[in-house]
Amino acid sequence: MSRTWVIGDVQGCAASLQALVQALAFDPARDRLWFVGDLVNRGPDNLSVLRFVRGLGDAAVCVLGNHDLHLLARAGQGRKAGKWDTLQDVLGAPDRDALVDWVRHWPLLHVEGDHVLVHGGLNPRWTLDEAQARARVAEAKLRGPDWGEAARPGDGDPAQRKTLAGLCLLRAVDAKGALNLGYKGPLAGLPAGHRPWFEASLVARPPRTVWFGHWAALGYLRGPGWCAVDTGCVWGRTLTAVCIEDGQRVQVPRHPADAVAFA
Repeated sequence: MSRTWVIGDVQGCAASLQALVQALAFDPARDRLWFVGDLVNRGPDNLSVLRFVRGLGDAAVCVLGNHDLHLLARAGQGRKAGKWDTLQDVLGAPDRDALVDWVRHWPLLHVEGDHVLVHGGLNPRWTLDEAQARARVAEAKLRGPDWGEAARPGDGDPAQRKTLAGLCLLRAVDAKGALNLGYKGPLAGLPAGHRPWFEASLVARPPRTVWFGHWAALGYLRGPGWCAVDTGCVWGRTLTAVCIEDGQRVQVPRHPADAVAFA
């Protein structure tokens, strides 16, 4: 039986990813891996992660996360390195251009059957149709000549910023549905009047399961119509895969080879 596994934020933890793939008994001729984004940055071996996943061809689906966008902005627009950036292995690689071109063609949102794959979540103000339409416009810019500028979530075109925030950056919203992009903590610490995006929908959506990462403080958490799979591998915790067909969950601890100084 073929299986589709949703995998949480890898963030350059190549050894952990290989351990997880082995634990899944993954067969690329039969199974598929869905990645919720943030394949790169902060971990020690981004290059191996990208090369491995690219080599899977159609057996892998990746959506863009904020760290993947940061890679594009650095590669295409000369964006300054962040304090904990570890992207130089990709930026200095002989196959850099091929890898970057592949990454910038990832979707922001993948919808298949009863499942939605996205990095951060869905803006509670948007229907799924609107989210898909916005994603298509933003993706076209990322695949166009000004892709480096289009990958900067905090700069440039306001519509692009809004789309990237509403799919890649959100975690919580206030009582009026406005995004709070700064909060990264656990549910119990949400500011007064705030809710997680997945409990704050202001529009009707078809019954689908939204698979997302980005919010490591949640850990693995599942509710009606959503599943959070970022379990903080780069922070010293675990890397998680969940089977969309039967809900089986497989986790591996961060591999010692993926340890980094800040975590």
